[in-house]
Amino acid sequence: MNTRLLLTANGVSIAVRVAGSRMPEVVHWGHELLPLTTEQFDSLALANVVQVGPNNPDIPPRFGILLEGRHGWAGRPGLVGSRGGRDWTPDWAVTDVLVDGRPVEPLANLGPAIVEFRAHSETSRLDLAITLELTSEGLVRLRGELTNLDEAPFTVDELTLALPVPSSASELFDFAGRWGVERFPQRREFTVGQHRREGRHGRTGADAAYVLHAATPGLGFRTGEVWSVHTAWSGNHLHVAERDFIGHQVLSGGELLLPGEVVLGAAESYRTPWLFFNYADGLDAQADRFHGWLRALPHAPSPERPVTLNVWEAVYFDHDADRLIDLAERAAALGVERYVLDDGWFGARRDDRAGLGDWVVSPDVWPDGLHPLVDRVKNLGMEFGLWFEPEMVNLDSDLARAHPEWIMQPAGRLPVEARQQHVLNLSVDGAWRHVFSQMHAILTEYRIDYVKWDHNRDLIDAGTAPSGEPAVHAQTVAYYRLLDTLRHHHPDVEFESCSSGGARVDLEVMRRVERIWVSDVIDPHERQRLLTWTSQLLPPEFQGSHIASGRSHSTARWHDIDFRAATAVFGHLGIEWDLVQATEEELGQLRWWIDWYKANRGVLLAGRQVRVDMREPECYFKGVVTQDKAIFSLSVLSASPVVTLGMLQFPGLDPEATYRVTVIDRQLVPPIHIVPWEAA
Repeated sequence: MNTRLLLTANGVSIAVRVAGSRMPEVVHWGHELLPLTTEQFDSLALANVVQVGPNNPDIPPRFGILLEGRHGWAGRPGLVGSRGGRDWTPDWAVTDVLVDGRPVEPLANLGPAIVEFRAHSETSRLDLAITLELTSEGLVRLRGELTNLDEAPFTVDELTLALPVPSSASELFDFAGRWGVERFPQRREFTVGQHRREGRHGRTGADAAYVLHAATPGLGFRTGEVWSVHTAWSGNHLHVAERDFIGHQVLSGGELLLPGEVVLGAAESYRTPWLFFNYADGLDAQADRFHGWLRALPHAPSPERPVTLNVWEAVYFDHDADRLIDLAERAAALGVERYVLDDGWFGARRDDRAGLGDWVVSPDVWPDGLHPLVDRVKNLGMEFGLWFEPEMVNLDSDLARAHPEWIMQPAGRLPVEARQQHVLNLSVDGAWRHVFSQMHAILTEYRIDYVKWDHNRDLIDAGTAPSGEPAVHAQTVAYYRLLDTLRHHHPDVEFESCSSGGARVDLEVMRRVERIWVSDVIDPHERQRLLTWTSQLLPPEFQGSHIASGRSHSTARWHDIDFRAATAVFGHLGIEWDLVQATEEELGQLRWWIDWYKANRGVLLAGRQVRVDMREPECYFKGVVTQDKAIFSLSVLSASPVVTLGMLQFPGLDPEATYRVTVIDRQLVPPIHIVPWEAA
């Protein structure tokens, strides 16, 4: 077999070669190439051959999509596993190459396509299928599936796939974070060794690498070639950039497996998460590719997203029907279109110490059920949403008292509590059925349009009782199955991924939800950064973006309503504020912003995002551009030693068009600071 494939879409090409029976090698991933002849393809492949140096193997090392030590790769191999110490270095031989399910010619110049490489190891008794897809947006997706062909079990410790990046990519860029400080950008030099970002939270994590980039010097929103990887998985995961002593550089990723989580019996298989690889010129162009893929999903929301009120910061656990109905009436008068009842409506949930796991309406707080509130919300013309935290349980709950063995735990002890709660083991069939049946009953009885799905703690010592085998992988799979099943039974319900704010944001969960909660911190000062960098992966219509009270509940800082609103409109707009406490002046301003948002959400939630690299610290200049209109935001959040930012350039506009600029500045500015537009 000697196969040469060139796939091209939207300015990106990836060239893959299978020489003989060797595993597939990528000889080019980057800017678009013209169709190649056999000779040109082989010349390109030859340019990637590494010179044999002193004290190296006699044959030049080979670097495939699956990195293998047997071919001279001295870093971590793509497959780490064995049968009790045997069969740990398979002698893979490719048996089939299929394009869109059909055999392929020896040389194929193609557009977007799905390629499957099937390989077999006779000595190790394993099969491996690698799926490579180039999407119409120019994204490369990779996934592997390993199958055990032997009666003896095979333990998989790690299975990662990789793509090469050129030596010109000398910088690394990814994200760090914590609760309330999600997606904090960080940079470093791409040096020899591994930059290995492990997510061990049992969820994507507030500190996730999010998207790991390798770039040429000077990476910015519109400058620098950039190659990146994103691991689409909502459990433990990896993002890796590695450079070996030869100088070969790769980006890779996969699931981070705990000891013994994947042991394959005869004919059993393990499938990796999808890895998304993204090449572009500049961070904005890279974000465009992710946004295009998400906007093409069957459930992608339209720009006409309903303005939302969430009652959490208004009432917390103090549920009172009259008060909540009054809040709904006030919201409807402002033009709010969706009303969301948050935590506290179920079981013994009067605070955060009890009730999780008992998904039945509390008769103490709601003696007539939720019907009075739901009916009033519906009669006011609004949608109704409800909060759940399905994967969690309080010890003080009917569920925990009846089934303490359903709590995730190592052998013989409970894990440390977090937020006074534990994790319910959904990989146990009874626990899964309990949660599904109770949620299904609520969604069936009430006219619910929207579910806010929360997940407020990490998975620590997450095992299955009584033996305590680790079960984060099984929990993640069970979570997907639960959400998929609920969506199947309730196809008209919209779901939001919330996890202590933005700790479960990845492209696998996004295949199932219409919205994420960016952060529990609604302070607009923080949200300027949060919205800017969350947009590296997600377009604004997927990002919950609320106007909260003047004094932030999380930071205690005070901001006027115009700054709060002008920040929040660059996402899916909502309100998280006790409207009873708002003054008439504030309500008038809030109404103005809601009306303005409704008139402009077709631009804000459908246009192309553009961001500007600013020299001054904490200065954010960004916009959303459509064919007919653009809306920009400029926020200067800290003092600068210079008076002016200079002449601002508006990127993304049609160079052949003429634009009229209208300034929306509703903030009270002292006269001394007003710009003297007319000449003296």
